[in-house]
Amino acid sequence: MKTGLFFGSFNPIHIGHLIIANFIIENSDLDKIWFVVTPQNPLKKRSSLLDDHHRLEMVNLAIQKYPKFQSSNIEFFLPKPSYTIDTLVSLKEKYPEYNFILLMGEDNLNTFHKWKNYEQILKYHSILVYPRVAAPPTALPVSHPNISKVSAPVIEISSTTIRQMIKEDKNVRPMLPPEVFDYIDGSNLYR
Repeated sequence: MKTGLFFGSFNPIHIGHLIIANFIIENSDLDKIWFVVTPQNPLKKRSSLLDDHHRLEMVNLAIQKYPKFQSSNIEFFLPKPSYTIDTLVSLKEKYPEYNFILLMGEDNLNTFHKWKNYEQILKYHSILVYPRVAAPPTALPVSHPNISKVSAPVIEISSTTIRQMIKEDKNVRPMLPPEVFDYIDGSNLYR
C-alpha cells in the first residue's frame, strides 16, 4: 500500500493541512495519507505545544470524514525529540508491506540537509513537495530522482497565527474544521 506521511505538530490542525492532503490524495497514486502527530520536532521549541493527546484528538476530529486519511501516534512511543529517520525505520518494521512517501512543504527543503540521516531518507523514500509562498531558495536540488514537486494549491495559513489570534480573542472559526474549532473553544485551549 502506497502511504503518504504528513508529519506535523498539528498545533492545531487547520483547513490548510486538509486542503493540501486532499489535493495530494486526489491527484496522486497514494492509497492513504497518515497524519503523523509529532510530539517534539528537534528544530522547533516545545513551549507553545499542546499535550500530545489534545493534538491527536484534533487530528482525529478533523479527518473523520475523509476515509483515505488516518492519524498516527507512532512517534509518541519513540525517543524524544522525534527524528523522521527513526520513525521511518519503526514504521517499516511494523508495516513491511507498505511503501511510505513523505509529504513536505517546499520551505522544509531548505533545512532538509540538517535532518538526521537525511541521505538515508532520500535513498529509501520518495518525497512529494507541495509549494509554499514564503519558501526560501532550496538547499537541495529538486531534480533529485526521489523528490517530486506537486502543483498543489498554495495555502498560507499557519498554526502559529491561529494560536496568536485565539490568545487575542479573534475569530479563527473559518481557518479550522468545525469539530476542531469546537474542541479548542470547548476546552479553552491556547488562551
